[in-house]
Amino acid sequence: MTTTALVWLRRDLRCDDHAALYHALRRHTQVYCAFVFDTTILDALPSREDRRVAFIHASVAELHRGLQQLAASSGAPGGGLIVRHGPAEACIVQLARDLGVDEVLVNRDYEPEARARDQRVAAALQAHGIAFSDHKDQALLDRDEVLTRQGQPYSVFTPYKRAWLQQLDAFQLKAYPVARHARHLAPPPPGERLPPLAELGFAPTNLATLPLPTGMQGAQRLLQDFLPRMAAYHQARDYPGRKGVSYLSVHLRFGTVSIRQLAALAARQAEEGSEGAQTWLSELAWRDFYFMILWHHPHVVTQCFKPECERVQWDEAPALWQAWCEARTGYPLVDAAMRQLHQTGYMHNRLRMVVASFLTKDLGIDWRRGERHFAEHLNDYDLAANNGGWQWAASTGCDAQPWFRIFNPITQSQRFDPEGRFIRRYLPELARVPDAHIHFPAAMKPLELAACGLQLGVDYPLPVVDHARARERTLMRFTPL
Repeated sequence: MTTTALVWLRRDLRCDDHAALYHALRRHTQVYCAFVFDTTILDALPSREDRRVAFIHASVAELHRGLQQLAASSGAPGGGLIVRHGPAEACIVQLARDLGVDEVLVNRDYEPEARARDQRVAAALQAHGIAFSDHKDQALLDRDEVLTRQGQPYSVFTPYKRAWLQQLDAFQLKAYPVARHARHLAPPPPGERLPPLAELGFAPTNLATLPLPTGMQGAQRLLQDFLPRMAAYHQARDYPGRKGVSYLSVHLRFGTVSIRQLAALAARQAEEGSEGAQTWLSELAWRDFYFMILWHHPHVVTQCFKPECERVQWDEAPALWQAWCEARTGYPLVDAAMRQLHQTGYMHNRLRMVVASFLTKDLGIDWRRGERHFAEHLNDYDLAANNGGWQWAASTGCDAQPWFRIFNPITQSQRFDPEGRFIRRYLPELARVPDAHIHFPAAMKPLELAACGLQLGVDYPLPVVDHARARERTLMRFTPL
């Protein structure tokens, strides 16, 4: 019997090791694939020059070619991607009806709005006699797969990671053999095309000039570059001036690489005793942990994970907020990190912690404002991880450490950018400042400043706050809790 399915791709822009695509090809004799440039999301973006949209556009173009090649390799005349531009819910329901499919398959999303969207789509499809199913793909272990002995979700990472590692077996790391069933891929209807960026209402960005390859091939190039460096990951990952991380976060965000492929490679090296691979595997566990938190505690999107932290009195401080946003705090590591974000859409993970701690603990500004700022600018913005990271830094989230953990932006700079290599890359006005003062030029004497040709308050700002005093204010802010 001939049956037809539609795979709706969202943050899973690849055609290998793909859960929903695999299940569709196994269950049905004819499988269409579709992607929607969702105007519900796109219209809310603050800029028409968004690197994420450009990344998705390039990745969708490659995915279309990949599906065609996959079908051709199996001797099928099909393959390719149907692309729509409009409200995703309406587009998918209409497309499913037009194609006469029996089922729509997706990979599971964990964000509250996305879950509600999928429920509405499922109900609309059901009204037309079309089935809807979702599948685990972007997480290794999700929802209720890792629980405490009392059957409750974990709220602290370390015990979660122990349980996660115990449950992570070969089955969880096994790739879905999509190519084996690719003969069932159906060709898009005649006249289908990928609209150019301008037709979507977006302008070109500086994506092409950044070291950020797009699509499935770009992800594999970055992975192959990282594999020889994975063994040293635990030593190099905290230094923004070094090539110590994988740079795969945006590819994980949009699913141009499989989490199972990455975890399997890390687990294999970890079993051989690689401390770097063990540390990187822990980072993948953090990702699953925050997905789990968002699934079980959707209130974290707008509220503190710890209810008592809603009593914290944050400052409005518009001038301090602007200084942080515009990289004018007078603390070089913070300012360099913010320039990196705005110029490239990327920020090193250690720096994300530093600038988040600075905003919440030094400037006393609500973590939600910083979280939204990152949401606007990060190429790899992911609600679960971004929210979890900000609440961790603000001491309002899932963290066993007490609220009086406050990063010192000067000592963080001295420790993780000792030669000021990263700082000078993004703050060229400090190029002549010696290493001894690059972390805090405000401590320099007039003759030292003159020797560097640096005028504080003109060439580089004076510190907007005194860290020691700000720390005391934070201790007072949290003490009543």
